[in-house]
Amino acid sequence: MFSRVWSVALQGIDATLVEVETQMEGGLLNFTIVGLAGASVREAKDRVSAAMKNAGLIFPRRKVTINLAPADLRKEGSAYDLALAVGLLSASGQINCDNIEDYVFVGELSLDGRVRAVKGVLPSALAVRGLKGKKLVVPVENQDEAAVAEGLPIYPMATLRDVVDFLNGVDDVDPYTLDIQELFSTQRNYEVDFREVKGQQRAKRALEIAASGNHNVLMIGPPGSGKTMLARRLPTILPDPTLDEALETTQIHSVAGTLPKGSALMAVRPFRSPHHTISDAGLIGGGTVPVPGEVSLAHRGVLFLDELPEFRKATLEVLRQPLEDGEVVIARVAATTRFPARFLLVAAMNPTPGRYRGSELVEGSVSAGQIRSYKSRISGPLLDRIDLHVPVPAVKPEELSLKEEGEPSEEVRARVIEARERQLQRFSEVPIFSNGEMSTKHLRTLANITEKAETSLRQAIEQLGLSARAHMRALKVARTIADLHGRQDVTEVDVLEAVSFRELDREDFV
Repeated sequence: MFSRVWSVALQGIDATLVEVETQMEGGLLNFTIVGLAGASVREAKDRVSAAMKNAGLIFPRRKVTINLAPADLRKEGSAYDLALAVGLLSASGQINCDNIEDYVFVGELSLDGRVRAVKGVLPSALAVRGLKGKKLVVPVENQDEAAVAEGLPIYPMATLRDVVDFLNGVDDVDPYTLDIQELFSTQRNYEVDFREVKGQQRAKRALEIAASGNHNVLMIGPPGSGKTMLARRLPTILPDPTLDEALETTQIHSVAGTLPKGSALMAVRPFRSPHHTISDAGLIGGGTVPVPGEVSLAHRGVLFLDELPEFRKATLEVLRQPLEDGEVVIARVAATTRFPARFLLVAAMNPTPGRYRGSELVEGSVSAGQIRSYKSRISGPLLDRIDLHVPVPAVKPEELSLKEEGEPSEEVRARVIEARERQLQRFSEVPIFSNGEMSTKHLRTLANITEKAETSLRQAIEQLGLSARAHMRALKVARTIADLHGRQDVTEVDVLEAVSFRELDREDFV
């Protein structure tokens, strides 16, 4: 007896339909799974056997061969359990469904017959949606996530017995639907706001520029000056994500299993803040079965690296590829996996590695050599990819006691959106979307920098002792400042403000 059902294999956030073929014949009990199945898939025999028995079904005591095709694609995880069980039940005659091949099954089975939630349901649903006439059966806990793929019939199931009764026509189940636009609008809320930040007007100005032009930022200040507080509020002034961006972000978090409980869609921009002890694989992604790292989990949002010099230098160097390409490529013998990783980098560091009492450096706690060593942990190539260096001094007591609130994120975001729209118009005929992505060619042909502004920049670099790397970075930032003010041309004022945000390029920085 033979049956064919369908499931889904994930490779990164890409999903491929998997054909689950079950051949049952006479002979002694022998259960074999072929088709490049991983250990967790081969273990499914025991889960499926117990689930079927506890659901009041009969596990066939015959020779069973199950093939997962395509055979050259590695299958990992427990999401094949439900498809394996349905294939067995169909081959043994316990399920009689004429259109069983119209259904795709995703779910893990518990020993008592419940259908458990699995990772990667959204990318699976989006892949199935592109196939004519297919329907998706998922665990009840994954129903909202699956229903985000509008237009695909979704059938959530709580137990294996429910699946059998549905396919046999005993129970009539309507497809599950979800109002995506309502979900998207109701969940688009941030728990923090820029209005809560006291003082730090210069730092807030720098973050507004960073959000407007997609510029990476490094904040330099003593402990307690508010660097982390500022960074956490940066997503609140970025333009709201589009539905396509939200879907892309949600797919990554779905595969990683980091979707917030009760949330089916990442309606706000992510904020990720890994500890400085993180490994290369934790930051960039990897593993025997590649999973997304922090840079991908921050896709379309903010990656915050606090205490930047405390990260291992080799770990920081792996950031260069995603910062340049907007994606992570993880090569393995069996396959190459790609994860999106287009994020805004925000880093923070103390001015020195010495001990601090509050925000004051303890005198004599650090030497000049230690300061040089501390600064050298940030390599030139990484520093080249950071446009804004922002001093964040300790907040004065009189600023903390102010009763009035700061400017709310909503008002700042409105200016950011206007600046972004000007950039989109400027770059309508080139494949870039923000000033932070401009090359030398784009600066020369599209930035509209006046000759007086160029002259002022050269003079500033000479007088302040700035490095050569400051030149192009300052021009990009100056273009963004001009966009914030609605100016067609980059003026001398814009350039001088941009130069003021090159703190680490100054020879006297300590």
